[in-house]
Amino acid sequence: MADASRIDVAGVVLAGGLARRMGGGDKTLKPVGGRPMLAMVIDRIAPQVAALALNANGEPARFAEFDLPVIADTIGGYAGPLAGILAGMHWAKENHPDCRYLASVAGDTPFFPADLVARLAEGCGGTEDTIALAASADGVHPVFGLWPLALADDLEEFLTKGDNRKILAFTDRYVRLNVPFDHIELADGETLDPFFNINAPEDVARAEAIVLALGEAA
Repeated sequence: MADASRIDVAGVVLAGGLARRMGGGDKTLKPVGGRPMLAMVIDRIAPQVAALALNANGEPARFAEFDLPVIADTIGGYAGPLAGILAGMHWAKENHPDCRYLASVAGDTPFFPADLVARLAEGCGGTEDTIALAASADGVHPVFGLWPLALADDLEEFLTKGDNRKILAFTDRYVRLNVPFDHIELADGETLDPFFNINAPEDVARAEAIVLALGEAA
């Protein structure tokens, strides 16, 4: 990862969702275009950050093929994506002290932009009290964000002392910038929100078609 565009940014892939609409289990390990969707996500985010980890609970050995640290939530119970972001912040601060920011991405969203971190970093500037979130014509995508590690203690307090664990409820306490990303033009004339996520079995079929349209099959 020496060619990372931001040497002060660590990354975390949030792969700990409950996947109820996919029948449970680790949906990020389901194949799309002949590869686990998680492999596609890792290939996109790894060149953009200085270090990368997976956030998932349970037995970490199931992700062994990806050769990345697997970090569990530090907040008890299933506290949602903010808990994964907090776990990523703690991991980055302990293992990569040169990093000042954490970039978070979803493990079920394999087509996000290859310049995601660079664009979010432009939004954050050099401040450590500004959070940048990705947005598209379909709205804000709060799981895709750039988070100052200096906010780790604030986030932990928010999760442990409050009863609202929504991402925007936390980000709205600070300066929040929504960084816009254009839709992707596909060969068939359709457009794709780059933050299209695979939530249900029917989404897998659409993702397979997108992989072919983008020429990203294994």
